Amino acid sequence: MDHLVTSDLMLRIFQRLVWLDDGLQARLHDRGWPDVSRAQSMVMINVTAGIVRPAEIARKVGVSRQAVHTTINQMIALGMVQLAPDPDDGRHKVVELTEMGEQMRHDAQAAMGEMTRALTDRIGGDRLAALLDAMRADWGPSY
Repeated sequence: MDHLVTSDLMLRIFQRLVWLDDGLQARLHDRGWPDVSRAQSMVMINVTAGIVRPAEIARKVGVSRQAVHTTINQMIALGMVQLAPDPDDGRHKVVELTEMGEQMRHDAQAAMGEMTRALTDRIGGDRLAALLDAMRADWGPSY
């Protein structure tokens, strides 16, 4: 594959991530929620997917554990999450949504539903299904 195609892939995937996150943030803002950073969004996505140990969140997001802890502490200050003992290993903590975080998650899911419907209208259901199939496929190791 030529250089332009490979660099276009990374650029397009990143632009679509930004499109999704910007749209989500705007819809949450319209519902009265405080603005959150992209890093905070990534933590929320992982926690709602059941990835709750800070070290595992750091691995999934591709940042340092220190960066994730800084982000989690910001989210604690906003009232979105709390740290609790890990029920499987008392040496560790897990991130839990607070009541506010649960309400925000509910609104975020509704906002993503709106965005999915808008995207379906814009690019078509078949193309969206194909995109999701490609994203769900096992891409193998990155090395």
